[in-house]
Amino acid sequence: MLKELDPLLHSQLRLAVMSILLSVDEADFVYLKEKTGSTSGNQIDKLSAAEYIRVRKEFVGKKTRTSCQITEKGREAFEAYVNTLKEYLNW
Repeated sequence: MLKELDPLLHSQLRLAVMSILLSVDEADFVYLKEKTGSTSGNQIDKLSAAEYIRVRKEFVGKKTRTSCQITEKGREAFEAYVNTLKEYLNW
């Protein structure tokens, strides 16, 4: 019997955010929005609530900067997701 795909990662936007964060140390929220075409931070909030990413807010001058970084739990969840996909594809 095949494992169930992680529903949190099975969203196109959340999967895109996680994929980007895997390849960088951290990414700013504006960059993630531009790369994924997202219009809100809802996906970030869900990933953060699951502890798949860490969100840091800081002031740069007078502007707020929000940056995101994948956590070890997030890396493990992403790896499990990919491995489950491979099982579905018989790889």
